[in-house]
Amino acid sequence: MTIPDAAALSARVVVRRRDFAVDIALDVAPGETVAVMGRSGAGKSTLLGALAGLTPLDDGEISVDGRVLDRAPRLRTAPMQRGIVLLGQDARLFPHLTARENVAFGPRSAGVAASVARAAADEWIARVGLPGAGDRRPDELSGGEQQRVAVARALAAEPRVVLLDEPLVALDAVTASEIRAMLRERLAGVTTVAVTHDAVDAAALADRLVIVERGRITQQGSVREVLSAPATEVAAKIAGLERLIGEARGGAWQRGDLRLESADAAPVDGTALAALFRASDVRLGEGRAATVVALEPTPSGVRVLTDEVVAEVSPAEAAGLRPGDVVRWSIDPARVRFAPAS
Repeated sequence: MTIPDAAALSARVVVRRRDFAVDIALDVAPGETVAVMGRSGAGKSTLLGALAGLTPLDDGEISVDGRVLDRAPRLRTAPMQRGIVLLGQDARLFPHLTARENVAFGPRSAGVAASVARAAADEWIARVGLPGAGDRRPDELSGGEQQRVAVARALAAEPRVVLLDEPLVALDAVTASEIRAMLRERLAGVTTVAVTHDAVDAAALADRLVIVERGRITQQGSVREVLSAPATEVAAKIAGLERLIGEARGGAWQRGDLRLESADAAPVDGTALAALFRASDVRLGEGRAATVVALEPTPSGVRVLTDEVVAEVSPAEAAGLRPGDVVRWSIDPARVRFAPAS
């Protein structure tokens, strides 16, 4: 019950789609976990499909530890021969097999003796938090338990690279938190590419974060670096921040007659500057006047979109507001951060 030495993944994936081409160069160091985030349809799952061998390349090359798996247009290694496993939103367990037989399937297919594969399967099932569950079939397991078995099955196959395609998205918050912690522990030292929509997943699992927009990488770096200084509006939304573009003026951020102060030092006057803050830090009731454009419900309140800023407020604070209303807003300078804008 071992995982092979961590492998290096190197890829340039080019896949032409109807509206744009996915063109992503990605290098993952041995044992590193890279999170890939972006809007729906940006090309993230296309990237994973190409790495897994499910989507053919139109151009580019994929290699693991120097072994070329794909080179467009002629070389393409079958998915089962790559040493790469893909774990998605659906556990995709064989319904007629027990948890033990599901986990043992990969090793047995590789020629491992049945008794050895089953014993290792029981160990893996225990390692993912389900000791004694080997005899249960998928329909006797909860959604979270099925995902645990799917993780055990993936790792029992001794992959060189693991691909995660939002495996937590269909789970409730408590179960997702438990599976996230288990993944963090079990994937330590395993070369992993994880597609997610949740910044919590990226922060918990990944060493590095890559932002993809319309098939291109627009920002990458450590998770902390990208989330604290998002370079695009998409990255800012992922980080839970509002990002307003203006320029440095007199030690503050300014765009037209809108001016924001911050505890940060602004760069030289005229430098392009992004003001970053959370919509929940915007206060309504006093300060500068703005016109309400729209109101959007959130799990905990209401997002009030104005022609200047977005404010997240309680339902009580939003009561009676309508598009076209004039509100006054303010924000504590201590809640505003500056970042270079390109």
